[in-house]
Amino acid sequence: MTSSEVLPPLIAAQLNHLLVHSPFPVKVEKLWSASKTRNLLDRFTLILPFCLDFMRCWGRYIQCKCSNAAPGVIFGPDDDSFSPFLMEPDSSGNNKLVMSSLVDWNYRESFRLLNLILGLREQYVAYQRKRVGEVEDERIKFEISTILHRKGIEMMVTGLEEVKFGVPLLAHRNWAQYTIVHFYVIIVCYNFINLKFRYFSGCLPTPRLKLVSSADLRALLFVEDIKLPPWPSGMFMAEYLPDLEDSLGKQVGESISPIDVRRRFIEALAVVFGRPLEADSVFCRKSAFLATSGVFTFLVHISLPMQFPRQQPIIMLQSTQHFNSQGSPIKSTPLPDYPWSPRWEASQMAERIFEYLEEECLNFKKYWNEMQHY
Repeated sequence: MTSSEVLPPLIAAQLNHLLVHSPFPVKVEKLWSASKTRNLLDRFTLILPFCLDFMRCWGRYIQCKCSNAAPGVIFGPDDDSFSPFLMEPDSSGNNKLVMSSLVDWNYRESFRLLNLILGLREQYVAYQRKRVGEVEDERIKFEISTILHRKGIEMMVTGLEEVKFGVPLLAHRNWAQYTIVHFYVIIVCYNFINLKFRYFSGCLPTPRLKLVSSADLRALLFVEDIKLPPWPSGMFMAEYLPDLEDSLGKQVGESISPIDVRRRFIEALAVVFGRPLEADSVFCRKSAFLATSGVFTFLVHISLPMQFPRQQPIIMLQSTQHFNSQGSPIKSTPLPDYPWSPRWEASQMAERIFEYLEEECLNFKKYWNEMQHY
């Protein structure tokens, strides 16, 4: 997009609403104009996720001929058999579009594009599920029949005679409300004659497996390092997934249990210092409190290491009354030798730090008062 190109306000509003409110990540890959004489950007490419694949887009090109018309949609060559815009006869015998989001399109309502994309993706999920159901493979049919009850599962046929399943797993319930880890299962399709021999011989091929996690969970745990339970010969997904979820829950729980320890310490600090001005509510690694000693007002910055409480917090003071030559508030160096024991209860840790700072803040104030006289 160059400085001379303009995105019409009504199209911009539709796109912004889509990017902000979409329940799944959407990327605008390209913006361009269909006109050689006008610089209005009325064409854009959207990349949408499906079955844990963010590299390929199921709805690639959405074209808007003008801002007050419903957008036309073009799909890539891999999806040429996907027909979401079906026509059905109405009560008068006239053909009408099945998708209501296009029939009652109102270009002034910014949520319309989001509704269209949600409807298209829902149809695409059903389209790929239908394609998988048509695969002449007894193992695939059995896998589908035993896992369709799981909420959020997605599946697709790839061009490599494979079927890919994307299975959301609830790995932990008590951190950030819930933690979702997605699980890839890629199964090679065989014709029934070859597969029949494999069933009776007990030599079903092991599928390719992969875990994919959210960015928040990756900050705590590398799912690539998680050792997956073995997949014995003859195993099916319905049998494998409960053991996998149990194993994941234990490993994720071990990774996030230190967060609860750090959270309890910050809560104990709030009892003696008052409500924090800032606090890392997800990983509980940092907090800042406003404190006073007489007329001296200062901030207490507390950083908690990953090995807390074995490693003690890093504490720094910041004055609200002293500034350096650049006009920035002055901070202390990390405070050394304050009372600390990893065996103390969180409440005792907080009280001992508070008692230590009652005297240390006066030394901090005195030092910078003297420095400003030079």
